[in-house]
Amino acid sequence: MLLMPLVIVLTTVLTAEMIHAEPKQWRQGVGWGWVWGEDDEVGALNEMTAQSVLAALSIVERGQVRDLGVDYDRRSYKWPGHSPGEIMTFRSPPGVRAQQDLSFTLAENGNTSETTWHSCALFMNDNVATQIDGLGHAVTGEDNHWYNGFTEAKWGGDWGVRKAGAETIPPIIARGVLIDVAGFKGVEALPSKYIITPADLQGALARQGTELQFGDVVLIRTGTLRYWGEAGEDQDKIGEHDTAGIQMPAARWLVEEKGAMMIGSDTSGLEQMATPPAGSDSFMPVHNYLLIEQGVHIAEFHYLEELAAEEVYEFTYIATTNKIRGTTAGFTMRPLAIY
Repeated sequence: MLLMPLVIVLTTVLTAEMIHAEPKQWRQGVGWGWVWGEDDEVGALNEMTAQSVLAALSIVERGQVRDLGVDYDRRSYKWPGHSPGEIMTFRSPPGVRAQQDLSFTLAENGNTSETTWHSCALFMNDNVATQIDGLGHAVTGEDNHWYNGFTEAKWGGDWGVRKAGAETIPPIIARGVLIDVAGFKGVEALPSKYIITPADLQGALARQGTELQFGDVVLIRTGTLRYWGEAGEDQDKIGEHDTAGIQMPAARWLVEEKGAMMIGSDTSGLEQMATPPAGSDSFMPVHNYLLIEQGVHIAEFHYLEELAAEEVYEFTYIATTNKIRGTTAGFTMRPLAIY
């Protein structure tokens, strides 16, 4: 009878140690920076360990899975700085039969069942739909440098970036936290050009009863994607709310005070770029700060409506990106929230 309480106490202690592992490089009040070596292409995601993965997986209790990706097609809303996309049929059953350019498809060569196939050719931007910005995405300075000092002159090229491309983003398994700012404000979606402040984040967390931990993937809900519909075709409605987001004070609070390992939202750009703060030397200072200075990846267009409706604020976040060398973001993704 005396052994059972002892076993329970030991299990609790081990779990607490797993969850509160010491950071490898993060420092409170500073964050990260270029601290992982001159060849590093991964940034803050280097903080993931076997221990942190086990802690994140231990969150799952109900076995519920929510898809955080949105459908994409040629009509879908995108940030205006990115190219349009087309999904084009490359081979179709009528085309294969009419073209007769492949001998193995011919009945005279044994294909009497008239077997054919569908395939598509894609022309699309690498920063569309649900995505994670790679550390080679944002570039600044006369030398055109990105994270860790990689420069265009040395590491650019005609077939994508050759350092910190999206193929270097490791599989992500971490504690995910939803911060429902729209819910905290009592609105369906934050108004156009709304600036999310640290006080908004703190108020939403208090309302939810959620505490941030070092190494979290933090996802901020503005409510924008409630208007995505079938495939993001309502350009005006989405564009109206897509301009809400964080600016530097909120970004610094999340990284330097709370140790957020990745930060994202349900908008195309996370940050409020419509009204850059006075004195800013960039139209997207949050991107420069997170991607270039801190090595913190940005998650965009993550669908958070189901989690908010179910009041699920803590979950296991799992994401992998396309391994297409040279691309600057993992795109058209389907990250998962499991709880």
